[in-house]
Amino acid sequence: NGGLQAEYEEWLEAMGYEFLDIVQDEVIRTKTVDARRLLNSFQKGDQENVFSMSSGGLTLDVGTNLEYASYTNDGHFTIDPSKNQDRRWVPGRWVGDRFEYDPNAETGMLLKFQWVEGSGYWDNALSIFGQMFEQSLDRKLQQWIDEQFGR
Repeated sequence: NGGLQAEYEEWLEAMGYEFLDIVQDEVIRTKTVDARRLLNSFQKGDQENVFSMSSGGLTLDVGTNLEYASYTNDGHFTIDPSKNQDRRWVPGRWVGDRFEYDPNAETGMLLKFQWVEGSGYWDNALSIFGQMFEQSLDRKLQQWIDEQFGR
């Protein structure tokens, strides 16, 4: 009667929200830089967020379009090595211990060429979610089977 399809879609969406929560937890736990914008991008409805679904073939895409998200996960050089530079001026200002980029500022900071280690927040979240998803799917399938055929 289509009721199972609706339950399936609801469960799939809940899994998407669960993954977003796990990613946010990992961003916080790993103390990934400037987490506010990155954290917000892992919320459904944020302009940087990716949250798409399909149902019959079990497709759920969850992520972010934030440009620096992969750099903070994987690591990066402070300066693009292909540009043959060992330093770069970045305009902006320091507010406490936080740097705010401002392309029109007369002050700023000088970046020296170095590798910045990634935090691995995304990789950690995928690992955690993979285990949780499998268990949740097993439980949900058994519940659906019991409800449809067990009675």
